[in-house]
Amino acid sequence: MTTDTPDSAHSLLDDVQGISLGVFLAALALNILTTAGLITGQTAGIAVIISYLSGYSFGVVFFGVNLPFYVLAWRRLGKSFTMKSLVSVTLVSVLAETIPLGMVFSYIDPLLGAVTFGALVGVALLVLFRHNGSLGGLGVVALLIQDTTGFRAGWVQLIFDVCLFGLAFFLFDPVLVFYSLIGAVVLNLIIAINHRRDRYIAR
Repeated sequence: MTTDTPDSAHSLLDDVQGISLGVFLAALALNILTTAGLITGQTAGIAVIISYLSGYSFGVVFFGVNLPFYVLAWRRLGKSFTMKSLVSVTLVSVLAETIPLGMVFSYIDPLLGAVTFGALVGVALLVLFRHNGSLGGLGVVALLIQDTTGFRAGWVQLIFDVCLFGLAFFLFDPVLVFYSLIGAVVLNLIIAINHRRDRYIAR
C-alpha cells in the first residue's frame, strides 16, 4: 500500500523530474484531445464534458473537480501522495491553458488523436504512479482499490469510463465518442498491463 515511508529509490530531484515529465505529457495530451473535439474518462473526462457544455476553462474545472478526492487521498494514501497529486493536478491545469500559447494544432485526425492521447496519458500516469503521485480524482480511488484488494487500477478506471462514455453518447457526436472510447481503452490497457506492484513499484 502507498504510504509516507521514505522511498529510498527516489531522491527529491528524481521526483521533480519524474513528476514534471508526467505533468507535461498529460497536459500536451489534453490539448491534443480537446483540439480533436474528443473526450476522455475519469475526472479529466468529467472536466472535459463540463468544459464543453458550460464554456468554462478546462484547467479551472479540472482543478475543481479533483478537490473532494484529496480528502480521501490524505486519509488513506498519505500526505506525500496527496501533496504530489495536488501539485501534479495544479500544474496540469495551468499547462493545459498555457501550452496553446506556444503550440497550436491546425488539424488532428480524431482516431489518431484518440490513440495518441491514450498513449501519452498512459505513460504520464505510469511515471506519476512510479513517483508516488497521480492526477487525482478517480486515479486515487483506483490506486486505493488496487492496494487493498489487488484489483488492478486500470480495470477500475476502465469500468468507470464505460459508464461515463455511455452518458457521453447521448450528449455528443457518437462517432467522436467512439473514437474517444478507443483512446480511453489504450490508456487503461497501458495502466492495467504495466502498473504492477511486483515489477515496477518502488519500495
